[in-house]
Order: sequence, then structure tokens, then C-alpha cells
Amino acid sequence: MRSGGNPVYGRDVAAPQPALPSRDDHWQSLTRAHFDVLIVGAGINGAVTAAALAAKGVRVAVVDQGDFAGQTSMHSSNLAWGGIKYMENLEFRLVRKLCVARNALMSAYPTAVRETRFLTTVPRGFRWPRWFLYVGAWLYWLIGSFFTRPPRLLSRRQLHQEQPLINVDDSVGGFEYSDAHLIDGDARFVFGFVRGAVEHGAVALNYAKAENLRFDGESWTVDVVDQTANPTPSRRIATVTASILINACGPYADALNATCGIVTRYHHVLSKGVHLNVRRIAEGERILAFFASDGRLFFAIPLGNRSCIGTTDTRTLELPPQTTDDDRQFILDNINAKLRLEQPLTKDDILAERCGVRPLVVAKSAKTAAGDTDWTALSRKHIVEVSTEKRHITIFGGKLTDCLNVGEELVTAVSTLGVPLGDGQPSWYGEGALDERRAWMSAASAHLAETTAARLWRCYGARAHAILEAIQRDPSLALPLYPGVDVLRAEAAYAGRNEYVETVEDFLRRRTHLAQQLSPAELSANDSYSETLNLLFPDRVPN
Repeated sequence: MRSGGNPVYGRDVAAPQPALPSRDDHWQSLTRAHFDVLIVGAGINGAVTAAALAAKGVRVAVVDQGDFAGQTSMHSSNLAWGGIKYMENLEFRLVRKLCVARNALMSAYPTAVRETRFLTTVPRGFRWPRWFLYVGAWLYWLIGSFFTRPPRLLSRRQLHQEQPLINVDDSVGGFEYSDAHLIDGDARFVFGFVRGAVEHGAVALNYAKAENLRFDGESWTVDVVDQTANPTPSRRIATVTASILINACGPYADALNATCGIVTRYHHVLSKGVHLNVRRIAEGERILAFFASDGRLFFAIPLGNRSCIGTTDTRTLELPPQTTDDDRQFILDNINAKLRLEQPLTKDDILAERCGVRPLVVAKSAKTAAGDTDWTALSRKHIVEVSTEKRHITIFGGKLTDCLNVGEELVTAVSTLGVPLGDGQPSWYGEGALDERRAWMSAASAHLAETTAARLWRCYGARAHAILEAIQRDPSLALPLYPGVDVLRAEAAYAGRNEYVETVEDFLRRRTHLAQQLSPAELSANDSYSETLNLLFPDRVPN
């Protein structure tokens, strides 16, 4: 890990931060040069690939038909975990790899990816006895190189004392173990890699759909269609050429390969995961873990002043997936059974939902596609498949926890296809030096609460200074956009100019957690929404 980067941009925080190219600048750049690599898809896989390659001096463009992290990468549980549940399937090699990846994230991002304790309740009659699960937790700790705090075994009485909300009537006790939590969310974390790529010279465009992909034997030509309605709703098209095409479309990867004639050994089956956000149901920062009625892990995760509960794990063929009443009822039934709530949660208590798919990798020869295999036991690993003949790479599967490995693997894959790598940066990820953070906290202390200042550093790194300068010029920008939620007016003004926000949802859902902490009625029922629009889009909305 380099000592001089920051969590968003991966560059020396002491150096002046140059202005980033505008979206129109990126658009114009698409047709001005031949790219070494064009990446289609800007979720976590596409974002880390762009960041890693750009830092090595590779000429990179990354496009997405929606917003950055606009699909699977914004619907996770916001966890960076070593995959304790995969131990049941004896996938120790995968667990070891994920634990090492989790440890690397925690080391590289000590303020943004934090160790979090999981308080786990074991039901009576569970398929494994409590002592066996506890031994498994110790083995998990060992596999993870003792990087976190050790597990603890808890009796029913201790479990009740530590969290009285837990219904222990049908429990034999539990245990506590550690994994890690993305404090500011998955989509915000992904956007940091997009920004890192841009800082190192990459072209990055959201709402830019790749169409008519063709390979002439030496390079790829792709028509990129502007999907935005601003400044005009006209169909703007850029023709892009690149030596290598990388398919980082996640669950849509198979469809993209089909359109451009790429035949692969692997494909995806899709598991739908649904989370519901409700009022905060438990104090403290520990994650409450249970075994749901289907036997899989089920969580209640703190999210600011809310709790995120879930998840489901159901086979789906639908893209994008939709939350059903059965999904909602499954989650509500499980949380109501596991906790002693004064009032059981109902559908009326749901403030927000997140519904995504896990793209699970299988060989096309496997019987899973025909339903002959227990697909819920499929590995959550990723596979990088390279077509040397067609200079094409597909990234199958993957987890946010393993993102740094994906970036490094793609650098190697691109190199094997003949793209020269420069010396680049010592590393393309990681937070800034501790003394730089201390300097920021000192500078911000006169204007911002300590928790707000710390969050701004996590989210924006050295560019938080630009937000602070705006607040110094106009102290009203230090006020929260919405009462009770720590997102400042200055952040909306900054994001509208610097974070490629094209729709209000980009800001409310993916650059911040506002849409996950407030109900749609709360978001739109007062002057805050109009103020948000004015700050984000001053040229579009009359003051």
C-alpha cells in the first residue's frame, strides 16, 4: 500500500488537485484517440480495472449505459467479508483468498473499510451444533491470519444481556466474530475507483451505451450512444476504436458477448438479493446475524439512522430484478421472528429497498442451467476469460471484497495481449497518509463537526478541501440538505460540478445514502428536494 494516496483518487494528497475533465470533455475525447482498452460496464469490476490500467499508463476508456455502480454494485450488503458461509461447502481456498482480500481492503482503507463485529444467534435444532459453528469461527479467524479480533462464544443468557432485542426463546446461544463493513456504502466506494481512473487520465462516461460492437481482426470499433437528455435529447454518437475490449457488464455480460459474437466457456446464473431499509431497530454498530428460515445467513445492518435487513437468495432470470411481495414478506417474517420488537415490522415500515442480482459463474457444460444442481451452493468466485484471437476479455462473477485482485488480474491479462505497461504508480488504491488526514481534520474543525469532517475525508479525500473552501465562502453550505441526515448542501453543489451527476437519483442514491435513509415522501415533501436540484443543476433549474 502506498502511503501518499487517498481513498478516492489514489494520488498524493499534498499535491494540488487539478480540475477534473467535464463530462463533455470526456465525450469529445472518445473520438480523438485510439484507446488501448475500452471497458464496457462501470460497476466494481469495470471501475477497478479502469483504475488499475490507467495507473499503469494504459490508454483507457470506460462506459456504462447507466450511472456508475448503477446496477449490481449498488445493491450489496455493504460488507467486505471473507465468506464465512462458504466454509460449509469446504471452499477453504476461496475463503482464504477472500479473507486476504478483505484484510488488504482494511489495510488500504482503514477509515472507509472497518472491522465490524457480527453478533450471531444459533437456533435450536440447527443443522450444525453451536460448538461446531464456534470452532468454524475460530478456523475462519485462523484462515484470515488473525487479522481481526478473535471470536467469542455466547450462551443464551450472555446473548440476551448483550442485545436484549434478540429473541433467544428458540436459541441455544450464539457467537461473535469479525468481518468488515463499507462505512459509506458500495456505490460510493465504486465511484472512488472511477475517480481514480480519471485522475490518471482515463475517459469515463456514464449514461453512454455501447452499440454495434465489431472486431476487424486487429481492433474493436464501438458506437457509444449518449443516453442523457442534457443539454438536448438528441441522439449523440461517438465512434470509438480500441485494441482490446473488456466486458465488465456483470449480469449483462452474457448478453453483450452474444451481440458481438464472443463464445465463452462460462456464463452466469443469477441469484436475486433483496434488502429492506427500516427505522433503526438496534443501538450500536454491531451487525446482528441470524440464520433465516431457509438456513442462510440473514443480517440486520446499521445504516446511519436506519437498519438494513436481508437478504434473500432466490434464482431469477429477470433483469433488472424486481422486489416481490414474497421477498418483502420473507424478510419481514424473519426479522420479526428473530427480534423482540415493540411493534412487528410491516410493509408500511419499509423506507427503501435494494434489489440486485449476484452473477454466479458456471461452466456452460454444467447442469446448473437446467436446474439439476443446487445452485445456491455455487461458488461466488470470479473468473477472467481471455480470447486472444479476438482481443477480448470477459469478467465473470466477482465480489466487492475481491475487487483489488480483479484489478491486478486485468492488468496482467491486458499485458498478455500485448499492451505495454508503463511504470505507473506504486499502487492505484489506498487512503492518504495519516498526517494528511490530521491536517484536514484540523482545518475542518472550525467549521464542521468531527464526525462530518471524518466522513468528508473518507468520501472525497484531498478534494474535501474544495468543499471546505466553498463553506468558508458561504457558511450556509455547511447546513444539512435534509434534517437529521449528515449530508451537506456543499456536497450537492460539489457533486453537481465534479462527480458526473446526471440525474438527482445519481446523487441521492449512489453518491450519497440519502435515498437509503429517507423515504420517498421525506425526500420530496419539503424544500430540501428543490434546494438539492438547485445545487446539483444550477443551469437547469431556475433559482
